[in-house]
Amino acid sequence: MPAHSDSASVVVWGGGTGGVAAAIQAARSGANTVLLTPGPWLGGMVSAAGVCCPDGNELSPWQTGLWGAFLRGLAEAEPAGLDQNWVSCFGFRPAQAEALLQEWVASLPNLLWLSSCRALAVERSERLVHSLTVERNGQSQRFACGVLIDGSDRGDLLPLLDLPFRWGWEAQEVWNEPSAPSGARMGSDSFFQDQPVQSPTWVVMGQLTADAPPRPLSDKPLLASPFEQACRSFSLSHTITYGRLPGGLVMLNWPLHGNDWHHGLDRAFTAEGSAESGLFLEMREHSRRFAEALIEVSNGWLSLGEAFPRESGSPGPAFAAMPYWREGRRLIGRQTVIEQDLLPIQSGRTMAPLPFDEAGRLTSIAVGNYANDHHYPGGDWPLAPKSCRWGGRWSGTPFCIPYGALISADLDNVLAADKAFSTSHMANGATRLQPLIFNVGQAAGAAAALSLELGQPPADLPVALLQEHLIADPVAPAGVVPLWDTAWNHPNWASRQRAVLLDPTLLSDSGCWLGGSAEPLLLTRRSSSPLDRAQQCLHGELIPLENGDYAFDLEQPQFGQRRWPVITLEPAVDLWLQRLDQSKSVELLGCFNPWGPWLRVSSVLAWVSGA
Repeated sequence: MPAHSDSASVVVWGGGTGGVAAAIQAARSGANTVLLTPGPWLGGMVSAAGVCCPDGNELSPWQTGLWGAFLRGLAEAEPAGLDQNWVSCFGFRPAQAEALLQEWVASLPNLLWLSSCRALAVERSERLVHSLTVERNGQSQRFACGVLIDGSDRGDLLPLLDLPFRWGWEAQEVWNEPSAPSGARMGSDSFFQDQPVQSPTWVVMGQLTADAPPRPLSDKPLLASPFEQACRSFSLSHTITYGRLPGGLVMLNWPLHGNDWHHGLDRAFTAEGSAESGLFLEMREHSRRFAEALIEVSNGWLSLGEAFPRESGSPGPAFAAMPYWREGRRLIGRQTVIEQDLLPIQSGRTMAPLPFDEAGRLTSIAVGNYANDHHYPGGDWPLAPKSCRWGGRWSGTPFCIPYGALISADLDNVLAADKAFSTSHMANGATRLQPLIFNVGQAAGAAAALSLELGQPPADLPVALLQEHLIADPVAPAGVVPLWDTAWNHPNWASRQRAVLLDPTLLSDSGCWLGGSAEPLLLTRRSSSPLDRAQQCLHGELIPLENGDYAFDLEQPQFGQRRWPVITLEPAVDLWLQRLDQSKSVELLGCFNPWGPWLRVSSVLAWVSGA
């Protein structure tokens, strides 16, 4: 039976966070758009896969674009606030994330979402793709398109497109990446064939019965095999609350001898049907056993949670509807992001090198800052450092994604919007995280709509037009250059973004604005961000510590604790803390997180010098 034919200006093959971001932005930018997803939920990592404690882009300068809008939308809907765990300053329920994304999709009359699809074939000529055919409800459906976007976690369309792609490790000799293995080592050690991609995880949700354990916990219990060493580096309490979410849900996504899965991963890329189903069953069983091992030693504090409704496609209410894929097939693009593109220019607080084209134009379309992190069996893979202390905590060096990394080198109207954009294996450890993928997807969707409006393929789109479109977006303006001292809500945010694009010398090597007064604003302004809705006005003593961190001694204890570690996500507060050379009596606004534990300061309202 011939396939039923439809058409759309932009067709997005989704399933990943970047896919839904691309579809939303393409539609908001005016293009008739179709989003096709393999499962019944569309949010990928942030909902269907249950990775609900995002890493990276936590500081307010990086809370831009669809990532920032997503954060603030979730915070509006969560009375308890998002600061609920110690791995991230944000935690949310999977269903909350999915509901917000579906609400955005439903609000766009020019965006059609079809779920439960299977990609079958593409029609292409030498340089262009013309259609994608999928199966849905037993029927074939062909979608003619002007632009095709792969918004999947695993680069699903690359084999269908008959495109060469990267998969697995690259030897150090390819790009001279400092953390890559040598070709000789790769040829002699079977590890690199056995672990071709970073290990995925099937997230399982637990539920705490109370904020604190009913009885004292053993600090370093010996868990059931094969998880004996899961609490070796952190206490049992820290292991459990690593991914605490609102309502006492806990995301069990534990990399240290926990529920990462390392075996037979090629089955997810070279086979379908029973082989892939077998892999998924093994992953879920491994996560179930890990959860049960923690429950057994928790003295009744932990049980299996209920986070995924049946309509998500989940095999059970505690289990994510899909695996958390950290890596898959990677596009060979016009540009490739390699490890050196992520590393600091110099030691300390700084940024990574800016990307330029042959004409000296800045080509960045998104900013990330995750520290780089690779998941394999055994010990940590040694990686070149790219973190510094900022605002009382560790934060990653900011880096840029160039537009050319989203564009296929072989097809002019194909874009990547999720983890499949053009990176090296080593760089993927920093580029794969939810916040950056949101904004990479946003850039891909905007590029698709703009190129169609101009009547040219995305490969020919002037990057300056895309950059201006992102900065000026009326709903979710997105930063394209790493201004570390300029928060998303700074009154000069957009003008500084534009100025640096025209003259990159206005950005210092430390990522700070050089075009006039560099003093960040907003130090004493009361935050109106929904992320700070749980903030309290507090009085006490703010103390600089010898290790470079900060503490706050409260006049009245909170959660049974008088002294709290201080962190901030705000550049104005961070600068004020850097200048703190003695204890001061202060009045400030902040939010408590007893699981950090920390006091996250959003404003310093008044102060006097201490004795």
